[in-house]
Amino acid sequence: MRIVSLLPAATDIVAELGRLPDLVGRTHECDWPEEVAAVPVVTADHLGTGHGSREISDAVGGAHRGSALYTVDTGLLARLAPDVVLTQDLCDVCAVSYAQVSDAVRLLDSGPRVFSLEAKTLPGVLGSVRTIGEALGSAEVAAGRVAALTARLDDVRGRVAGRPRPRVVAIEWLDPLWPAGHWVPEQIDAAGGTPLLAEPGEHTTPMRWQDVLDARPDVLLVLPCGFPPERTLAELDLLTGLPGWAGLPAVRDGAVWILDGPAYFNRPGPRVVRGAEVLAHVLHGVAPAVPVTEAEARRVG
Repeated sequence: MRIVSLLPAATDIVAELGRLPDLVGRTHECDWPEEVAAVPVVTADHLGTGHGSREISDAVGGAHRGSALYTVDTGLLARLAPDVVLTQDLCDVCAVSYAQVSDAVRLLDSGPRVFSLEAKTLPGVLGSVRTIGEALGSAEVAAGRVAALTARLDDVRGRVAGRPRPRVVAIEWLDPLWPAGHWVPEQIDAAGGTPLLAEPGEHTTPMRWQDVLDARPDVLLVLPCGFPPERTLAELDLLTGLPGWAGLPAVRDGAVWILDGPAYFNRPGPRVVRGAEVLAHVLHGVAPAVPVTEAEARRVG
């Protein structure tokens, strides 16, 4: 079977199912595991690199309308002749839109099957693993992987049970400020925290800085969509320079953390489970089987 993934989270799932040898095409943002670097790239980002949060936000229209930023190389897609194309219909800023993929597939003679992932919650993410497993003829493998991922989540919940639950704000974008929704509130809850400013499954909108001040979080998580920790750190002054920053309980208590958003929080793939494990370490000092590194969670200050 020949697979093209047009969504980084879908590539993560393909890897989780042990089907990377069948992956013949990927997006320019698929970066895990390392082996995918050898897989042909079938998408491009017209915005380019080196832009700040505000510039990126302005380019995409400020409200998740960024599908024009991405293109699909239909010629290469045709040459790859996929049997299955994996895509999404959740966020046009984060990946190529479903409409673009549909248009590209119509031009192909091979008629691949297209599967769109729309997970908005932790159960939805695990459901996507099952869906792709069935699509790829790996249903039994998928069931086993879902069971293992569920067991890890249950372990996190069990290890933080009964502990005080700190109030947590998670920031998904810096300028404008955007709270992290979808599955992130559930990750926080599983790790023993109380999520603020976003509900489970919510597709959030920009918020005021005053909303953060009023929430008075005990812990502040900074995990911008698509930004590795080093890039987040380079733009942290967008937060630290805001009025009232020093008065936040999280700042006073040294509980501001930069996390690896693309790896564990922004993408609806199996690594969100690792994200919950990282958060249990951040919120309660709980050490998972694989220790949390500074690259995964870095305390500010």
